[in-house]
Parts: sequence; structure tokens; C-alpha cells
Amino acid sequence: MDTFALIVTVGVALFFTYTNGFHDSANAIATSVSTRALTPRAALAMAAVMNLAGAFLGSGVAKTVSEGLIVTPHGEAGMGILFAALVGAIAWNLITWYFGLPSSSSHALFGGMVGAALAGGITVFWSGVIEKIVLPMFLSPIIGLVLGYFVMCVILWLFRKSNPHRAKRGFRIAQTVSAAGMALGHGLQDAQKTMGVVVMALTIADVQEHNEIPVWVKIACAAMLSLGTYAGGWRIMRTLGRRIIELDPPQGFAAETTAASVMYTASFMFHAPISTTHVITSAIMGVGATKRVSAVRWGVAKNIIVGWFITMPAAAVVAAVIYWAVKLVFG
Repeated sequence: MDTFALIVTVGVALFFTYTNGFHDSANAIATSVSTRALTPRAALAMAAVMNLAGAFLGSGVAKTVSEGLIVTPHGEAGMGILFAALVGAIAWNLITWYFGLPSSSSHALFGGMVGAALAGGITVFWSGVIEKIVLPMFLSPIIGLVLGYFVMCVILWLFRKSNPHRAKRGFRIAQTVSAAGMALGHGLQDAQKTMGVVVMALTIADVQEHNEIPVWVKIACAAMLSLGTYAGGWRIMRTLGRRIIELDPPQGFAAETTAASVMYTASFMFHAPISTTHVITSAIMGVGATKRVSAVRWGVAKNIIVGWFITMPAAAVVAAVIYWAVKLVFG
């Protein structure tokens, strides 16, 4: 097995994690920044640290990614599929970042894996894709929307007699905690997805025979996600923080708490790789709808949801083209 191919694939995987960080940094901090609970730089620094910590909290999501989605043959064919999948995901991340669309880096990666596998004539476990990827993709936003609405209703009822200005100051402080929880969940979910891909590459290259995650892989993936997060994703932050709805501190706290709760449940109970982008965006919509349904800019929300649906097939097409190009050049 060509060691150079392994090094390149692992390097591309780490770069994908970096793009994941700056693409999805908005997930953790957009609501806190938009409500002025945190300054942008302070929020990014906090998110980077919490992403790093979250990456070490478990390995269930990583094992889900590395097993049961596609057959990964040993040798150059398997490494080529992983390389093409990662490039396809990176390309989609950069495109959606440029246009400020909060699409899912996770589903870009999964779409890339499926597209590259199909291009290479490799077996795709469709039952695993549907059960582990597609169903959570549909269920998690619905849960985020409904739970966000419910949590905000509870907050409005509990603080119905409170002084509005004093309550907002309190929730602005509370948002530092909820944003940290959101960033921790982001690290728990998204760093592990790349860990799973790196483990696949190591297994394909016969460097290791088991699916345990080496410590250096955890450190490298966590560090790259944190660096990407600190680089910031300002375009997407504006979309999440202001274009869907103008959030106040109680709404921001409710959205972050909802999204973090869904991510922890998915990670620890079901080992399901869900999209942090889908969950926080749907939670913001649910929270905003308690004000009045028309308060949510549903036109913006529609564009975001359309982006969700085309992410997997778009990344799959790019990954397939990359695989064929690599095959043509290198044989």
C-alpha cells in the first residue's frame, strides 16, 4: 500500500475537519453573538475550546461512520474512494460557505462517501445509509423545531411576570453556558465523523486491523476542528443569527439549549451522526414561531431547507467526478 496515498488522504480528512470548523462555527455561537451575549472573538475562542473538549467525550459516532455505510476495499481502490469522498465534501462546504447557506458538513461527507463508492463500483449498504443517515436527517430537524417551540413556551410562561429588561440581562448571561453546551455537542458530533474516516483509511492501508481510534487521531481531528472554528464562518453566522429571525436573549438560550440536548441524546443514546446545522436551524425556527409564525422569515428558511435536501446528492456527484478523474490520471 502506498504510504504517500495514506498521508494525502489523512491530510485531506484533516482539511475537511478544518472547513467543517469554520463552516459550522456559526452553529454554536451565531445566536449568542446576534443577541450580544458574547463578542464575536470571545464566542469563537470559547467555541474552539469546547469543540476540542467535546471531541474526547466519546467514540460512538465515529464507529457508526466507519462501519456499515460502504464497503471499503483494501489497497488503492479503497483509498481513492475515501479521497474522492473527502474532496467532494470539501467542495460542497466551500460552495455553501461562499453563499452563506448553513448546509450540513456531515451530510456532505456522507454524500461524498456514497457517490465515490458508486463511481468505484463498490457496494453501498443502503439499509445502513437510510437507518444511520437519512432517518436522523429527517427526524432531528423535526425534533429540534417542536422541542424549540416547547422550550420557548415554557420559558415565556415561567417568566411571564418578570421584568423584561432584567430577564433579558439574565438570559444574556445564561447564553454563555448554553452556547458552550452547543459547542461541546458540536465537537462531540463533528470531530468524531472525521475520526471515523481516518480510521477507515488506516484500516484500508493495513496500518491497523481494529476500529479503535488512536489517540493521535483524536488529537489531530479535535485540533483541526477547533482551528477551523476559531477562523470563523461570518457569512453563515449572519444567516443563522439575523436573517431567519431577529433573536433576543431568551430565544437564543432556548434555541441553543434545545439543539445541545438533541445532539447529546443522539450521540450518547443512539450513536447517530446528526447534523448540528439542521438541529440549531430548526430550533431557531421553532423558537421564533412562538413570537408569531410570520416572525420567521420562511423564505430564507425555505432556501436553507432546499440546501439540506441537495447537499448529499450534490456532494455525491462531485465525489464521483473526482473519483473518475483520479482513476483517469493514476489508472
